[in-house]
Amino acid sequence: MLLNNKKRKRQLFFAVLITISVTGCYYDKEALLYPGSSEPVNCSTTPASFNADILPLITSKCALPGCHDATSSGGYTFQHYDQISAAKAMINVQVIVQKTMPATGALSPSEINKLKCWIDGGGLNN
Repeated sequence: MLLNNKKRKRQLFFAVLITISVTGCYYDKEALLYPGSSEPVNCSTTPASFNADILPLITSKCALPGCHDATSSGGYTFQHYDQISAAKAMINVQVIVQKTMPATGALSPSEINKLKCWIDGGGLNN
């Protein structure tokens, strides 16, 4: 009788373990979560001018009160080229790769593409 209980407990343990393993794993489809983000970017046809594209984007989405404005409560201040350029690597990781910034929500695919092309092009002050 005691041996039978141990066997049942072991079976129950493995059943629960398998159930947790199977239900705990899932695969999100990037294309569904971020439409257009899995398509390769052609930077030769995507404008990536700092003054025309990147600065207005950063100003309207990142350099907001309480984030990356002059108060720098977000850790970085994004008011001009030198500050933004110095943070290119961090911007690349958090905005383009992880999509954890800006705090107001992920950028659109076209905005991400412009930012990616600007960074990949050397982050010029143009």
